[in-house]
Amino acid sequence: MSAAELLEAIAAWPLASAMRRSAILYLFINAAHILAIALLVGAIVPLDLRLLGFFGNTSLDVLGPFLSRAAAVGLVFAVVTGFCLFSVRPLAYATNAAFLAKIGLLGVGAVNAVSVHLGGAWRAAVNGDPVSWRLRVSAAVSLTVWPAALLAGRWIGFL
Repeated sequence: MSAAELLEAIAAWPLASAMRRSAILYLFINAAHILAIALLVGAIVPLDLRLLGFFGNTSLDVLGPFLSRAAAVGLVFAVVTGFCLFSVRPLAYATNAAFLAKIGLLGVGAVNAVSVHLGGAWRAAVNGDPVSWRLRVSAAVSLTVWPAALLAGRWIGFL
């Protein structure tokens, strides 16, 4: 199956058709996408700031796992609702530079998050050890990438 055929199949998906016919359905899925992004970024920013040394009096062993899980839930819901929104006009989005930038940034952010959680520095920091320089670099990358993905997402409608 070619890329064009795949995009056409996505556009033919029953939910995509329903969203094109119903402004209300599209509105609710779009609102759910915004709420998911708010959960994702709203959890990541304070966690990254804590890893960078801000809020030092806040316990990372309590804050870290909670915010990390909240961000993961936000990411899952953002991807699901984002795919639904993408399915309405996949051919147009697949050639939109802002959309492609957003997808690339989401990939970088997700890889960064997975690498943090697979590494021992995260477990050590959550268990009370000092935050390593590598974890601080990952937090700085995260604090740059996720808001950039958010901006790229907002830019989609202007191209």
